[in-house]
Amino acid sequence: MVYVAPGNPGMASCATLLPYDEDDHQGLVEFCRREEIGLVIIGPEKPLVEGLSDRLLAEGIQVFAPSQRAAQIEGSKSFAKELMRKYGVPTAEYRTFVDFESAKKHVEESSLPLVIKADGLAAGKGVVVAQTHAEAIEALAEMLLERRFGDASSRVIVEEFLQGEEFSLMALINGTLVVPLDVAQDHKRAFDGDQGPNTGGMGAYSPVPQVSAEVIREATVRILEPVAQALSMEEMPFTGVLYAGLMLTKEGIKVIEFNARLGDPETQVLLPRLESDLVEAILSILQGRRPTLKWSDESMVGVVVASEGYPGSFETGVMLPIFDPGEEADIFFSGVAQSEAGELVSSGGRVYLAAGKGSCLEDACRAVYAFLAKHDQPRFFYRTDIGQRGINKSRV
Repeated sequence: MVYVAPGNPGMASCATLLPYDEDDHQGLVEFCRREEIGLVIIGPEKPLVEGLSDRLLAEGIQVFAPSQRAAQIEGSKSFAKELMRKYGVPTAEYRTFVDFESAKKHVEESSLPLVIKADGLAAGKGVVVAQTHAEAIEALAEMLLERRFGDASSRVIVEEFLQGEEFSLMALINGTLVVPLDVAQDHKRAFDGDQGPNTGGMGAYSPVPQVSAEVIREATVRILEPVAQALSMEEMPFTGVLYAGLMLTKEGIKVIEFNARLGDPETQVLLPRLESDLVEAILSILQGRRPTLKWSDESMVGVVVASEGYPGSFETGVMLPIFDPGEEADIFFSGVAQSEAGELVSSGGRVYLAAGKGSCLEDACRAVYAFLAKHDQPRFFYRTDIGQRGINKSRV
């Protein structure tokens, strides 16, 4: 039996939904204890940084998720940067600021482009790639003066802009035992051609032809394993999924960011390619044993369908298309609710992800966009170029 809390109505066909919000730690702990739940996997970042994993472990409930202290790797970008600096993990050069005037002076003296990041959790929206000094200063003002993201932007990171091939590499970790997953590539900008504001992710594809097996091995040895060892040495060993957003630059692989959980939308194109049993692999890792993961040779391309206006203001309550059981795409619901009539309607910015599968990226891309064309409707939008970079690279 699989339970999801709180989940959404789109998940009802594959899991039992629970009436607990992610911040109802007491309710979740009592449910797990009462039902003798054998394994808890924490997905969202907020309960991680608020210590839900610690609460569950204190009750003797098996958890695959980092402690509150270890979750700082995502909850505080300055913590992650300082950890990388201390242990020699390659990342972009940076400065941390809490004072607007000091940050503004630094920006005015720096070359462009610059990346401005809110230190805390901002649902993937607290990052601005500034092409001009005016744009960078505006971002600083919004974060430090206007507190656009609340306490999350009371501290900011100003860092150099990295150029190269961006990719996402996640790993299942328990202490210093690190088991990397396959690689995926996300698309953060809202619109085609990587234009528009940053979002939580508008689509992804896997595998990534331009990222070789050797690059994945190097990233594991130079980044994932050292970070796992560093957290253990700092007496906050990591258990769970460590997500590394990486850039393959001319100087080598560098870290853009870390998450302390499965990344979205990369997970939706990665896990369908995993032929091994995920739960068995997690249980093996929790017991200190290294599982062997088997991956399909097929490709997956996932495209996010979002509410018009996202990541800014948007309308909710828009009825979703009706999907037939035999559709040529997998549907992963996110920002959905159920109307009084029982229909699925939008309730968030990113509404659902459609994923196509094929023998190559081109076939997977063709499948998902044929599906989306069939179900296209007003008041939603999606990017039309997800996976195209990988297809172009594979043709070279």
